[in-house]
Amino acid sequence: MRIAVAGASGNIGARVVAVLERDGHEVVRISRSHGIDLLKEDGIGDALSGVDAVVDTLNGPAVDPMEAITWFTTSTRNLLAAEERAGVRHHVLLSIACLYRVGGNAHYAAKRAQEQAVIEGPIPWTIVPATQFHDFAAMVADRTERDGAATLAPLLLQPIAPGDVAEVLAEIALGTPQGRYADLAGPEPQDMVDMARRTHQAQGRTVKLIPTWDGAFSTEMAGKVMLPDPGNVRIAPTTFDQWLAELE
Repeated sequence: MRIAVAGASGNIGARVVAVLERDGHEVVRISRSHGIDLLKEDGIGDALSGVDAVVDTLNGPAVDPMEAITWFTTSTRNLLAAEERAGVRHHVLLSIACLYRVGGNAHYAAKRAQEQAVIEGPIPWTIVPATQFHDFAAMVADRTERDGAATLAPLLLQPIAPGDVAEVLAEIALGTPQGRYADLAGPEPQDMVDMARRTHQAQGRTVKLIPTWDGAFSTEMAGKVMLPDPGNVRIAPTTFDQWLAELE
């Protein structure tokens, strides 16, 4: 099949490209680094010619709610319009598990708006809500680190390996549209502060971690709020320990 990957240079998008090409499929890479700007109505040109499915792994700004919503909805609607012109039959969107349990987070508000654009759009779709990735905790700590100390919220997560996410997205892109897919999660819950500590240890780094709710993550995310729906979940195989071992 000929499949396009939006966000092809990103953490997940690059992995989806690798999985699809490994399995013999032709991949169209969509990203600014590949000369395609989805914020422009004509930014995609004829790139989707002959494409059967699109996997959308785009990521954007997440600080200001209106900026984030505008970025995600504009990019998505331009992509969907180009898909309609090209006759694409399946749009696969990577989204976030537990998205509708959290109100105030700018990124979550933008992803909800993006989902709605896909649902209301012209292309048959599958939305894949995944939990946070195994590298998420260290990424958050890196963003807040100052002078050897980082702040991050003591979230309870059920993280998933980025490689497992890519495998599932590629699998779904090869099939028929399924609507909203089950929550996609890793095998076991983890504490985010401990995840960051152990990731730093595997990387040979020493960072003082300060647990706090004073930041991007509020107490509305505390407890089991960020865990997947136990009655509608697909568990991926790679544990956090296995992922860590690959870093060492």
